[in-house]
Amino acid sequence: MTTPPEPVPPAPVSGAHRPHRVTVIAVPPVTTFDLSIPEVVFGATRIGEDPAYEVTVCTPTPGVVPAAIGIDIVVRHGLEAIERADTVIVTGTGARVSADPRVLDALRAAAAQGRRIASICTGAFVLAQAGLLDSRRATTFWSMSEEFRERFPGVDLVPGVLFVEDDGVLTSAGLSAGIDLCLHMVRCDYGAAVANDTARLVVAAPVRPGGQAQFIETPLPADRGTSLAATRAWALARLHEPTALADLARHAGLSVRTLTRRFRSETGLSPLQWLLHQRLHRAREILETTTLPMDQVAARSGLGTADSLRAHLVRRTGSTPTVYRAAARSSTSSTVSRNSVVL
Repeated sequence: MTTPPEPVPPAPVSGAHRPHRVTVIAVPPVTTFDLSIPEVVFGATRIGEDPAYEVTVCTPTPGVVPAAIGIDIVVRHGLEAIERADTVIVTGTGARVSADPRVLDALRAAAAQGRRIASICTGAFVLAQAGLLDSRRATTFWSMSEEFRERFPGVDLVPGVLFVEDDGVLTSAGLSAGIDLCLHMVRCDYGAAVANDTARLVVAAPVRPGGQAQFIETPLPADRGTSLAATRAWALARLHEPTALADLARHAGLSVRTLTRRFRSETGLSPLQWLLHQRLHRAREILETTTLPMDQVAARSGLGTADSLRAHLVRRTGSTPTVYRAAARSSTSSTVSRNSVVL
């Protein structure tokens, strides 16, 4: 399967701006963990001293809303909150068969008006019921994949990945994959540097690629100090240096074969795939936040030469480094203009 190019995100916005409005739809019975993710991630995202997002939770009938784990929550806003949204997110729900028709109508209207639409976990079932995933690539929680495929054969289901984006409609797997999806949207909205800051604030891993595996079939090793987290941190601090498999294995005190097996168990990626992803992420952040020449961007990110930087970035984003940087710069001024208000 060929991974489509990732969109070129805008650079971080400076100065006064209108927060990006995110409306989260709580479809009863709601999955409370999923429901909390957008507020946690977007609520932690700042542009300078200003909030980057404004998050509102709504539901068809405001008031007490049942949750899937036997507790109730209170949602004060109705579906009219969607009318102000830039992004609409449906979080996990037990309503996989017959979601409230009012929610489906509101989602169709939001999509028709050009809002960005997203789902976390089984929220994809609601988007599919609304017809918003027809002939699109999408994903959902891995254990629900067969049910989803049977009920919605017109959707190009991509099982086992963290999240999928198809022409402004985003779907993610369950639980922590919802954090990855929200961090991906932060990067698309405000750039890699802001997304990295948010990830640190919510104590999450940096933005992981959407195509990374949802789950690991082999169990993780018991926590006896055998995690490769220290080796990954060591490699991250030295992205600008040549790092071979043997170097990683030596640091971890393992054979190359054992390192590779354990690395894939802990990250879902091979060591070299993980290194390349981290280097590309570093290169994008440098392009968005500095005016360094391309050979220096390549050197500081560990990609070697400007030609290597160009080849990898084109493969990942569809843009050359020069075009990527220009798009980030132009989006800064246009986003500031579009979002400027008196605070």
